[in-house]
Amino acid sequence: MTASFLTRKPDSGLGNIKASPADPRRNIDWVLMGAQILLTVIGCFVVFSTTWARPGFDDEFQYATRQVVFAIIGFVVMVVVMSADYEFWKERSRSLYILTIVSLVFLFGLAIASGEDLLYFDVGPINVQPAELAKFTTLLMLAAFLAEERSDEVSYARFLGGLLIVGLPAVIVILQPDLGSGSVIVSIAMGVLLVAGAKLRYIFLISLLSIATVAAAFVGRIVNTYQIARIRALVSPEAVDASDTYQADNAMRALGTGGLWGKGWLKGPLTNEGDIPVMWADFPFAAIGEQFGLVGCAAVLALFGVCLVRIWRIAHLSRDLLGTYVCAGVFVMLLWQTFQNVGMTLKIMPVTGLPLPFISYGGSGLIVYFAMFGLVQSVHMRRMR
Repeated sequence: MTASFLTRKPDSGLGNIKASPADPRRNIDWVLMGAQILLTVIGCFVVFSTTWARPGFDDEFQYATRQVVFAIIGFVVMVVVMSADYEFWKERSRSLYILTIVSLVFLFGLAIASGEDLLYFDVGPINVQPAELAKFTTLLMLAAFLAEERSDEVSYARFLGGLLIVGLPAVIVILQPDLGSGSVIVSIAMGVLLVAGAKLRYIFLISLLSIATVAAAFVGRIVNTYQIARIRALVSPEAVDASDTYQADNAMRALGTGGLWGKGWLKGPLTNEGDIPVMWADFPFAAIGEQFGLVGCAAVLALFGVCLVRIWRIAHLSRDLLGTYVCAGVFVMLLWQTFQNVGMTLKIMPVTGLPLPFISYGGSGLIVYFAMFGLVQSVHMRRMR
């Protein structure tokens, strides 16, 4: 009996003993995934607290239920993305990128034909926003393109190619007009190019072109008047009507009146009584501040900090440049969107409607965040190969 016990091969058992240390299934970053899931759960509660008592809403669970469904779909998408080697997604980056450009152009054409601004396709019960998909596909395409040149410095020719990859979707998105999503695409590109070794003058060039594009949109009256008012409200609030600053002013009040511990779950007057339009999408951080105070805000920001630290760590552990570039893009995306959304709540940034990742209501955005974190997990899971 002893001999048979000693010669018996170990079964997979708890901890998957059979698998080698390099097996991707044994290398999931559970800290990153845990922080991400906590943010998503908080987001579902925030969406419910900002919509359940709104006048004109027939079902108090409508938005919260949809957000939970989006989160489940997003989690499934993340599992699919992380289950495949990120080289698999690199090989399909061009097809995904072209599909995104076609959808953006088609949506822009529909907007011109209808004479209205269109930011998404209305597909029955859901709205599909190509600008959100563009964040994922543009990052993947840019990282794959730059990784082909195995060098510590980006050549000028390679930089121009990357500029074209980023510029095409960014310009179309800005012309929609969706300045917030356009700024995210540009920030992703700048982060990846910096990590790839682009010279500072190249970064200055892309910054100059981005500013020129936005300025042309303003001069050409492509940007809506309410977007112009938002910029003016930040620069000189006394020169605009009170209605132009109503949303941001009340969001700031909600954040400030929460105090240290907040007023309690579902007990925030500004959050629950409809004083802040579209709060569930644009100003969820104000809802957290009013209901849970400075402590709640600090806890949410700490979770974002954990995500950023883990993504930075995975970028350093990556087995190749492609994985590093992917992580750099996701890092900058998360950092910029968090800063922009929290900043507009604090009135130090213009109101752009850019969502707070994993917290704000929205299916397209939430699913894309999960997909991008799936890419990061794929890099971490295969770092030992």
